[in-house]
Amino acid sequence: MFALIEEVRRVADMQDHALRVRAAVDLMGELQAAVVETSRMRKESIAWLRDHGYSMADVAKLMGVSRARVAQLRDAGPAPERVFLGTERAQVLVPMRPGERDYVALEDSSAGQKLVALAHQFQLDGDLGYIPTTGEVDLNREDLIVVCGPKTSSMTAAALQADPRLSFETLPDGRWALIERASGKTYTSPSDDPDNPAPSDVAYLGRLPRPDGQGTFLLIAGVHAVGSLGVAHFLTEHLANLYKQAGMAQFSMVVGCDYEPGTKTIEHSRAASEVLLHEAS
Repeated sequence: MFALIEEVRRVADMQDHALRVRAAVDLMGELQAAVVETSRMRKESIAWLRDHGYSMADVAKLMGVSRARVAQLRDAGPAPERVFLGTERAQVLVPMRPGERDYVALEDSSAGQKLVALAHQFQLDGDLGYIPTTGEVDLNREDLIVVCGPKTSSMTAAALQADPRLSFETLPDGRWALIERASGKTYTSPSDDPDNPAPSDVAYLGRLPRPDGQGTFLLIAGVHAVGSLGVAHFLTEHLANLYKQAGMAQFSMVVGCDYEPGTKTIEHSRAASEVLLHEAS
């Protein structure tokens, strides 16, 4: 609180109004984001206390407000799972593909747009950015969601290689697969089945440590691009349950999806594996 007041005073002391108006706009944005995130935390804590045996009177006493006020605040603010995507501004990155002119695959573009729309649904700002064909990407950012597999970026390949629970590798027959390190259970894309291909795919979803060790980022990587779109669909449908299982811990899992072959529209998505917490490895 002291730091916030000091920042307000710093802006107030500015004599150059051109500088002060810009600083005031930036500070208001930060304060508004902080208020929204704080209301989310309050809502989550009220729900946790109620789920763990605290009465409305108990919660009211802890908060120093009336029971009627607790009832109001219980429903105020964004859903607790919002934090899974970020706290201030979700930055979604999708890969550019090399060609006569660099392009973004339709499935990747759709996945990125769906993730940004999901962030907006939770009162979270969101931007869509692009990973160049070199695969170079700065993973040391806040609120980062990367949609990019190991085939496209050596940097995401390195992040995946360090995952203690899942590996993303090529099988002897040339197909890409996700493999549980402990059990050896292998997930391949049904669309690659040499005998009976089906319009389905699998994808990686995980929260991994940033290279600088100062936080984490979300990584989405389909065996094919449509698999990444399947993860975006899965998060839209199942984010609350996933947040209950993983919270903000580092984890990884396999997501499966079925799609319409012509339009690549996702018809259904599901958890193909358990949520594999990295601390339990």
